[in-house]
Parts: sequence; C-alpha cells; structure tokens
Amino acid sequence: MKNKTNKSASKRFKISKNGKVMHRSHYIRHLRSSKSKSQIRSLKKMKQVAGVMGKKIKQMLGKA
Repeated sequence: MKNKTNKSASKRFKISKNGKVMHRSHYIRHLRSSKSKSQIRSLKKMKQVAGVMGKKIKQMLGKA
C-alpha cells in the first residue's frame, strides 16, 4: 500500500534542493512595528529543521 503525504506538513514545510527540511519563522505575523527592520528581515528567511524532527517531517512528506 502506498504511503500518503501528510497534507498539513506539506503546507508548513519544504524540502530544499540539498534535502534540508525548511520552515517559515514564527514571531512575524503581527506586532511588527515594535520589531527592528533587521529582525523582520531575518525572520522572513526560511529556517532549517534539524535532528529527529527533520527526519520525521521528511517521512511525513514521503521523501525519506
């Protein structure tokens, strides 16, 4: 039987070209006026999910 992709995980995480699991930063959705411009710029970048959680997410996405 084929494994199904976890749809909630597929919307939240992306696999990079080199196989890293990436996610969007938190703390950026609202109350941005109190944050510095450099903090907002750094929060816009995708962050890597490492370790055991990264492996589990890859499995959910059917990439492992």
